[in-house]
Amino acid sequence: MSFDPGMLHNNGHTAYANGTGPGIRETGVVEKLLTSYGFIQCSERQARLFFHCSQYNGNLQELKIGDDVEFEVSSDRRTGKPIAVKLLKIKPEVLPEERISGQVVSAIPVHLDGKSAPGQVPTGSVCYERNGEVFYLTYTPDDVEGNIHLDTGDKVSFYMETNKHTGAVSARNIQLVKKKQMRCQGVVCATKEAFGFIERADVVKEIFFHYSEFKGDLEALQAGDDVEFTIKDRNGKEVATEVRLLPQGTVIFEDISIEQFEGTVVKVIPKVPTKNQNDPLPGRISSRIGFNDKELPFGEKDTKSKVTLLEGDHIQFNISTDRRDKLERATNIDILPDTFDFTKETREMDMLSAQRNHAVRIKKLPKGTVSFHTQSEQRFMGVVEKEVVATNTKNASPTKAKEKEKAEEGVIAYEDCGVKLTVPYHNKDLEGGGYPLVGDKVEFSINEVKRTGLQSAVSVRVLNRNASNAKRLLGFVATLKDNFGFIETANHDQEIFFHYSEMCGDLENLELGDTVEYTLSKGKGNKVSAEKVTKVAAVNGISEDVGATVMMGKVIRPLRSVDPSQTEYQGLIEVTEEGWCQVITRLVDHLQHRTTKGQNYPFGIMGMSNKADCLQKGELVKFHVCTVAQTGQKMACNVVPQRKALVECVKDQFGFITYEVGESKKLFFHVKEVQDGLELQTGDEVEFSVVLNQRTGKCSACNVRRVSEGPKLVATPRPDRLVNRLKSITLDDASAPRLVIVRQPRGPDNSKGFNVERKTRQPGVID
Repeated sequence: MSFDPGMLHNNGHTAYANGTGPGIRETGVVEKLLTSYGFIQCSERQARLFFHCSQYNGNLQELKIGDDVEFEVSSDRRTGKPIAVKLLKIKPEVLPEERISGQVVSAIPVHLDGKSAPGQVPTGSVCYERNGEVFYLTYTPDDVEGNIHLDTGDKVSFYMETNKHTGAVSARNIQLVKKKQMRCQGVVCATKEAFGFIERADVVKEIFFHYSEFKGDLEALQAGDDVEFTIKDRNGKEVATEVRLLPQGTVIFEDISIEQFEGTVVKVIPKVPTKNQNDPLPGRISSRIGFNDKELPFGEKDTKSKVTLLEGDHIQFNISTDRRDKLERATNIDILPDTFDFTKETREMDMLSAQRNHAVRIKKLPKGTVSFHTQSEQRFMGVVEKEVVATNTKNASPTKAKEKEKAEEGVIAYEDCGVKLTVPYHNKDLEGGGYPLVGDKVEFSINEVKRTGLQSAVSVRVLNRNASNAKRLLGFVATLKDNFGFIETANHDQEIFFHYSEMCGDLENLELGDTVEYTLSKGKGNKVSAEKVTKVAAVNGISEDVGATVMMGKVIRPLRSVDPSQTEYQGLIEVTEEGWCQVITRLVDHLQHRTTKGQNYPFGIMGMSNKADCLQKGELVKFHVCTVAQTGQKMACNVVPQRKALVECVKDQFGFITYEVGESKKLFFHVKEVQDGLELQTGDEVEFSVVLNQRTGKCSACNVRRVSEGPKLVATPRPDRLVNRLKSITLDDASAPRLVIVRQPRGPDNSKGFNVERKTRQPGVID
C-alpha cells in the first residue's frame, strides 16, 4: 500500500473525525506496527485508526507495539476514512513504587499440551495480603526476572501494574525471595534421650531433629523408622522439623541387582580399625562384569550370614547402587563352597561356648542340626512333692525373675526300674490348664542337657488331683484394684480377698464377673484370703429359677465396693412402686398372706446387669427376683438402674450431668461415651450408667443415651408498644427526631464548655 501525505486535508480546511476541531489531540496505544504503517487503538473512545510511519515525529526504530502515543485525527482524501497524523510518543511517567511481598498460588504450566489458544500467552497468579484481605494478580513469563520458573508456594516480591485501557491489575518485575520448603524423606538412624538423627534420602547426609518436632507417638519412634520432614535453618545449621512417620518401606536408598555375580576378595575389612580409617566400605572385591574388570567396595553389613572373609576367597554377590550418589558396592556376599577346595581348610561342627578359643569361618547349618538337649521318648508317672511357688513378676526385672523362678522350682518323685528318684520342673514346662499341687499325680518326660547332664521334667500333665488337697471353691470376681481384688462367693453373701500374685494365668484378661476357682487359706491375724486363683469357664452365677415379674425398687444399701465404710458385702433393694403385673402379684400375695411392697432383696455383683455399673444409695432400679440354688435365698438379679438427668454443660470433649454422686452434685462424662455419636446440648435429658474408677475413687458416666432434647432458646418477641412505635416512625426529615440545645454546657467553674486539663475546648471548635 502506498501513501501520499499530500492527499491529507491539511491545507487549512482539514476535516476532523467526530467533529473535533483543529489542534485537539488524542491518545492511544500502538496496536500493530508494520514496515511503513500501523494501527492505533484510541484510549478515549472505541476506535482503531490507521497511521503512516511518515507521520511519526521521532526515531521510528524506538517505536514499539504497546507504546502510548499522542496524535491528531484527519481523513484520507481518497477513502474518507479517519486516520491518525502528527504522532508523538508519550514518555511513561515514572512514579515511585513499592515492592509487594506475596506468594505464588498458581504457577505457569510448563507443558500446556495444546490446551491454550494460538497466540495466547500462558499466565500464572500470585497473591498478597493487605489489611487482612487477600488479593490475587496474574502474571506472564515475561514478568518474571532472572528467567526462572516459579512453583506454587514460592515466596516472591513484585510491582503492581494497571492496564490503562482495560483497568486490569497484574504483577510485573517478579523476583524470587524464597523457594517453597519441600518435604524430605529419610530413615531414623539414631535416637538419644531428647533428640535423634535422620539419614536423608536425597543426599548422603544425616540431619539432627529434636523430639519436640516429632508429630506422633514418641514412644513408638525407633531407629529404622521411615519419616518425612521439613528442613529449616536454626543458628546457621540445618535441622529437621515437623517430623512424621511414613509407612515402613517407603524410603529406599539403594537398588539391588537381581543378577548375582562372582568375584574374588582382594582386600578384607581390618579386624581392628585404625584411627585414621574413615571409609565405611574398606573391603574390596574384584570381579569381571561384562567385558571389564571391576573393583567394588563392601562393608561389614554386606556379608551374608556374617561369614568370615579372607583374601582370595571365591564369593558371589549382588551389586547395590545408591540412588543418591550412584555409588556401587557389593552386597549379599556369600562364600562359594569351592573356596574350601582351593584353600584345603578343615571345618568342624560344634556349639559356641564361653571358652578362650574362638570360632572362625563360621558356616550356617540348617535349623535343628545342633541340639543342646535330649528328650526321652518314654513317659514317666510321678507325684508332686513340691509345687512351684507362684511369683508376681509383672513389675520385676527379667534377670531377677529368672533367678527367682530357678530357685523356686517344683519337685516330682517317681520310680525308674525300682529306684526312687526325683526330678525338678518349672511352670513353663506344664501342659493343659491348672497348676499341679502337692500330692497330685502327673505324667511327664525327662529332658537332659548335653553339656551338664542336668535333668528336668517337661511336658508335665496333671492326671489326678490329690483328695487330701484343700477344697477348690468357685466364685466370681467382684472388685479389681491396683494389685489386689475381691471374689464374691458362690452363695453371693460375702467377698474374699486375693492378691494378684496368687493369680494363675494371664491377669490382663481378668474382668468383673469372671468365674474363678480358688483355695481358702489363713494369713496373719487369721484373715481368710484366696490362693491359687484360676480363671475357669463361666458358670451360671444365679439359679435358673428367675421370676418373670419385673420389680421396681430403690437401693437402700449399695455394694461394699461402692461404700467401703459398710461392713456388709451385699447391697439391698427395697420394693417401691409397682406396675400392673406387680399389682396383680401383690393381690395374689395378699390373698396368700404374703407381702411384696416394702420388702427388701439383697444383691451381689452377679445380680448386676452391667457388672461395671456403680449403684448409689437411693437410686431407682428395675430387677427380677431369683433363688440361689445352694441356699434357697431370694435375691435381686438383672438389676438395671433407672437414671434420668439433665445435661448441665458440654465443653470441648467432656461435660457434666446434674446427678448427685457422693459429695459431688455434678457427674462427669466424656463425649466418646455418648451413644449413636450424638452431640448433646445443655438441657438434654439423658440416661446413663455410673462407673467407679478404683484408682482415683471418682465416679463418671458411661453409655450416655439421649432420651429427649432440651428446650431450644427462642428469641423474645418485641413488646407491642415498641412495635407500634416503630410503625409510627417515618423517615422524613421534617418528622425525624432532632436534637435541640436548651442551654450551652458549662464547666464546674461556671465557664462555657468543658474544662479539660491544660486546655479549654469550646463547643463547636475543632482542635
